[in-house]
Amino acid sequence: MASLYFSYAAMNAGKSTILLQAAHNYRERGMSPMLFTAAIDARSGKGKIASRLGLVEDATTFDDNDNLFEIIHAELPNVVLVDEAQFLSQVQVWQLARVVDELKIPVLTYGLRTDFRGELFPGSALLLSLADNIREIRTICWCGAKANMVLRLDAQKKPIREGAQIEIGGNETYVSLCRKHWAAGKIEK
Repeated sequence: MASLYFSYAAMNAGKSTILLQAAHNYRERGMSPMLFTAAIDARSGKGKIASRLGLVEDATTFDDNDNLFEIIHAELPNVVLVDEAQFLSQVQVWQLARVVDELKIPVLTYGLRTDFRGELFPGSALLLSLADNIREIRTICWCGAKANMVLRLDAQKKPIREGAQIEIGGNETYVSLCRKHWAAGKIEK
């Protein structure tokens, strides 16, 4: 039976690696996965999903104006895999739920739960509400505790507490921390 999955984590937990492994597993069984990533995040190239381990795959990009149900319905893959799911609009989350319910295609989404302010992304909030299966992928803070928060940094590596919810960046811009060190803004020993 098809289900809607949401796997979430702080940055650098391996979400993209797990997604790419899932795509490989489906292909190995002769099935056709359809991969999506947010058009707004082109750090690895437009339409690319890349892991820190060096794995890279082409993907269909989405932005707020795309109707994911229609795109998926035209292709009818065996599974849909969505990277950077925090950038899904709430309408698109509902479209993915329709893919599961009407087309009977499993949808596996991977993304951040919260932003640098500790607030839910709208797409993630609705995925937490609608997903049939929710899984936390864990990573660790510099202290060894579970990192469940993301802190934005300026060019001098000082914490930023205000600003736009979305600013694309990697390790130069964000650090994953436990709640205690996120609250203190402490990024290292």
